[in-house]
Amino acid sequence: MSEHRPRQTPAPARTAHVLTATAGLLAGVSLMVTFRTGLEERSVALAFGMLVAVGELIRGARPGLREAAPLGSAGSLSYALLGEHAGHPSHHGVAQVVTVVAAASLLGSVPHLARGQGPVLDHLVRRVLAVGFAAVCFQPLYSHGVFDRWRGPGYALLLLALLVLTVLCDAVVAAALAHSRTGWPFPPLLRDELRAVPGIGSAVCVTGAVMALAVAVVGLWALPVFSVPLLLTQLSLRRYAAVRATYRQTIASLARATEIAGYTPVGHARRVAALSQAVGRDLGLPEAERAVLEHAALMHDIGQLSLVDPVPAGATAGLPAAEQRRIALLGGAVVRQTGASAQVAAVVERQADPYPEQPVAARIVRVVNAYDEKVQGAGPGGPLTALEELRLGTGTEYAPEVVEALARVLSRDCLTLPKAG
Repeated sequence: MSEHRPRQTPAPARTAHVLTATAGLLAGVSLMVTFRTGLEERSVALAFGMLVAVGELIRGARPGLREAAPLGSAGSLSYALLGEHAGHPSHHGVAQVVTVVAAASLLGSVPHLARGQGPVLDHLVRRVLAVGFAAVCFQPLYSHGVFDRWRGPGYALLLLALLVLTVLCDAVVAAALAHSRTGWPFPPLLRDELRAVPGIGSAVCVTGAVMALAVAVVGLWALPVFSVPLLLTQLSLRRYAAVRATYRQTIASLARATEIAGYTPVGHARRVAALSQAVGRDLGLPEAERAVLEHAALMHDIGQLSLVDPVPAGATAGLPAAEQRRIALLGGAVVRQTGASAQVAAVVERQADPYPEQPVAARIVRVVNAYDEKVQGAGPGGPLTALEELRLGTGTEYAPEVVEALARVLSRDCLTLPKAG
C-alpha cells in the first residue's frame, strides 16, 4: 500500500498565514487589554476613529492603487504617534491605538466586504501591523519621557523618521502578502512597493506627522483642516484609477478587432498580454513599464488588419523577417492613430527587430507571442515542445534572458519544464 503523506502548505502561503495570525493576535490582545483598562480620552479616540473609518469608506476599490486609503493611513499613524492633545499629555497606549484603528478600519471596510471589492483582509492585516509597529516604537518611549529632550524641529523630524520606517516595514508586509496571494517573485514585488514610497507614501508620512503635531497644540480642530489636502488627493487617485481602467478597456476592445475579423485566434491577445506581464514582473520591470508592456501585448497583432490575405492562424512568428517587420510597422502606425502612448506604439513597431536592438518590452512581446503561437500547434507536447523551440532560437531570434524568464513563469504555473543545458 502506498504511504499517504499530509500535504504541506507552500512557504509563501505559510508567510501569509503567519502575518494574518500575528495581526489577529495583536488586535485580539489589544481589544482585551482595552476592555480591561477602559478607553482613555474617549473624545480623542472617537475623533481619530471616525477619521480612519471615513478614510476606509471612501477608499478606492479598483486594483492598481498602491495606497487605496491614504486618509485612513495618515489618521491611523497620526494616532499612533500622538503624544499630547491641546497641550496636555495623552494617556492612551499601544493597546488602545491598535483597538481603535482596527475597529474603525473594520467598520469602514464593511461596505467593501459586502460588495466583494478588493483584498480587504490583506488591507486590514497591513493596517493593524503598521499601526502596531508605529505605536510600539513611540508610545512606551514617550510615556517614559524619552522624547522630552526632542522639541521643536527635532521632534518633528523624529516623527517623520518613525513614519518612514513604518512605511518601509509596511512595504515589506505588502510584498509578502502579494507574493503569497499570487506566487509572483518577492523581489520585484518589493521593488514596486518601495518605488511607491516617495509618491503617495511621502504624502501619508508628512500628513500623519503634521496631524500629530497640530493636535498636540490646537486640539482636534486640526484633524478636519489637515485632512482636506489628503482627501482631495484620495479623490484624485480614485479618478485616476477610473481613467486607467477605461483606457485599458479601450485597448482591450481594439485588440479584439483582429479576433473578430478572423485574423488571429480567439483569446490570443489576452493570453500574450497576461503572460507578458508575468515575464516582465519576473525580469523586474517597474510597474509603469509593465503597463506599457501590457498595452503593447494586447495590440501587437493589430497590424494584420492592413493585410489583404490573413496569415494562417495569425501565426506571424514563422513569416520571413522582412514580412514580420512590415506587419509590425503597420501595427505601430495603427496604434498611433488610436491615441495610445508613443511608448506603446514603439514597442509594437519594434517587436520584429533583431532582439539586441529591441527594448525589453518588445523582446518580451516577441518571445511570448511566438510561444503562444507554437504551443497551439505543438500537439501533446504543448508547452514543453514550444519552449524547446524557443530555446533553440535564442541567440538568433529570441533574447535568452526572456526565454528563461518565460520558463520560470511557466514552471511556477505547475508545468514540469526541462532546465536549459
